[in-house]
Amino acid sequence: MTGSVGAPAERLEGLEKVSGTARYAAEYHSPGRAQAWPVPAAVARGRVTGVDTSAALAVPGVLAVLTHENAPRLAEPDDPTLAVLQDPGVPHRGWFVALVVAETLEAARAGAAAVRVDYAVEEHDVTLTASHPGMYVPEEANAGYPAVREQGDPDGAFGSSAARVDVAYRVPPLHNHPMEPHASTARWDDGRLTVHTSSQGSGAVQGVLAGLFGIPEERIVVTAEHVGGGFGSKGTPRPDVVLAVMAARQTGRAVTVALPRRYLPAVVGHRAPTLHRLRLGADADGRLTSLVHEVTTHTSRIKEFVEQAAVPARVMYAAPHSRTEHRVAALDVPSPSWMRAPGEAPGMYALESAMDELAAELGMDPIELRVRNEPDVEPDSGKPFSSRHLVECLREGARRFGWAGRDPRPGSHREGPLLLGTGVAAATYPVMVWPATAAARALPDGTFLVRVNATDIGTGARTVLAQIGADALGAPLARVRIEVGSTALPSAPLAGGSSGTASWGWAVHEACARLARRLAEHPGPLPEQGLDARADTRGSADAGSDWARHAFGAHFAEVAVDTVTGEVRVGRLLGMYAAGHILNARTARSQFVGGMTMGLGMALTEGSTMDAAFGDFTESDLASYHVPAHADVAEIEAHWLDEDDPRLNPMGSKGIGEIGIVGTAAAIGNAVHHATGVRLRELPLTPDRVLAGLLDRRAANDARTGSAAGGSDPVRGV
Repeated sequence: MTGSVGAPAERLEGLEKVSGTARYAAEYHSPGRAQAWPVPAAVARGRVTGVDTSAALAVPGVLAVLTHENAPRLAEPDDPTLAVLQDPGVPHRGWFVALVVAETLEAARAGAAAVRVDYAVEEHDVTLTASHPGMYVPEEANAGYPAVREQGDPDGAFGSSAARVDVAYRVPPLHNHPMEPHASTARWDDGRLTVHTSSQGSGAVQGVLAGLFGIPEERIVVTAEHVGGGFGSKGTPRPDVVLAVMAARQTGRAVTVALPRRYLPAVVGHRAPTLHRLRLGADADGRLTSLVHEVTTHTSRIKEFVEQAAVPARVMYAAPHSRTEHRVAALDVPSPSWMRAPGEAPGMYALESAMDELAAELGMDPIELRVRNEPDVEPDSGKPFSSRHLVECLREGARRFGWAGRDPRPGSHREGPLLLGTGVAAATYPVMVWPATAAARALPDGTFLVRVNATDIGTGARTVLAQIGADALGAPLARVRIEVGSTALPSAPLAGGSSGTASWGWAVHEACARLARRLAEHPGPLPEQGLDARADTRGSADAGSDWARHAFGAHFAEVAVDTVTGEVRVGRLLGMYAAGHILNARTARSQFVGGMTMGLGMALTEGSTMDAAFGDFTESDLASYHVPAHADVAEIEAHWLDEDDPRLNPMGSKGIGEIGIVGTAAAIGNAVHHATGVRLRELPLTPDRVLAGLLDRRAANDARTGSAAGGSDPVRGV
């Protein structure tokens, strides 16, 4: 073995990216390539009654305007969001009603602005409430989870519990906003289609395009060589790739469609808002007797997607009586979809905040409360855990963070106008793996070529897969080349669900191990074409397991709350993870830190507002939807235990791309409560909400004491 796996190897494509030679989907130039710009619907619900394209066609450089009247016909898609320009219906504001194709991007944009669309407007409803009359319980939540699970008598047990909390939380709509917006370039050549697209899985795009346009998959090549982030929004094909292929067919040109960022919230999915009600009952020693987590969310009228936010409560803690339930209302809103840690991110925010409230009710350290409720088996399935080191993460994280010196009293640490506090939350994410194929070749010059249709969305997948191959081959990493990101390569699943490395790596390991065995048995020099081996993990990677497989972690946060402005500043974040064997220390830390940074945004800055009158997301670009910057956290640390779990895959690895976000928002919210004594239950914790909470606490304290002098209230300085 070479020891490549686990080493902090630098990204193989790093030089390409920093030198600007890495090409993204909109950067594939060819003679005559045209640019296209979509026209979004200006109403929240209705029908297009007329489209005047004359002014757009008069713009110099405009080649064509596609509408539902002249666009190529598509087969009915499984995903209704891809049925673009097929009929006059408008299911939500921002739905594309036309596409302008031009010689230049500027001409396409000017042409799109000149298109005139008339509508028959219908009444719309975009407001989610817990009592919405259209609310229903679906058969399943996202990813096939049962919408409802119940064990024992949770309501009766809650009523007789020694300690109880009954609380509600709200997480607003959230948006993925990858650095590279969704973009595709398409070209037809003699009935063959070549597509470059910003996608988390080119194989999925190939299959969908074959169905929509009625051509065999083998006549389509889809590449996603470099992808500038996705966070779930590029997990399945989006309208940009369908529009690019349609425009290329219509004009006979190569066509690029790069979606403007302000259009993304309406057409590439979003994390739906979730309303949470948590009821936790415990005995006097802090052991849970009842756990109820009810989630209310929205979906669109054309596609059901139910954020599985109550599912994590089925995994985390031992409670003999429990109920987890999802309810959903179909509204005139854009279709929600995957966003980093779907279900786990909003669900664990609510659960871990409620656990903190229960700890306060019991007068117990919040870490000790979690430890006391550690289950022996997975509560939902009854399966034993393949490995579960949450307690170790809590203990070791607390040691590194300095938790032992914490004064548990809220509002006990003040520096001038600043109230200081610390908080903790646990995290979990399921282990997922899918079948994949890979090929490996030994060449006469002593190098190796590994080929697999993996997608590197910025995670360092190329590098980690090359390390896996090098280890299996017993070769130095420098002698292993890797090709990813094209349907011309051995097929593999998409990058999503923190399953990529486990899925692709399994196939790469098997292919390279087989090649190593062939080389050991091969006499003499290699043939000119080299020596090959392939692997297909069907039947093994997708085999059922008798074990519950999850990654776990603990998040710690230190905050300062300004009692004058309401501003929350995070001085320190620390994450401690148990995620199997870490395959690359450098890229792993990057993934953990990236997830924690996204959780920081979820806690403090990110949030979207659905405008009831216009049916539109108000915060539609990065000027109004605030993602965190380096200055938003002073210090951020990621550490891990190196788990030895033989029940996962040949590498012993678990996914790490999503668990970093899962507990961060709750840890920050719990720290804000510790700092101020104010419990805020709606994200994000913006200065106006924090300041209002501080003022409400002061008013309540004044009412209790009957004096404006205020005594020892920690927020007296407001």
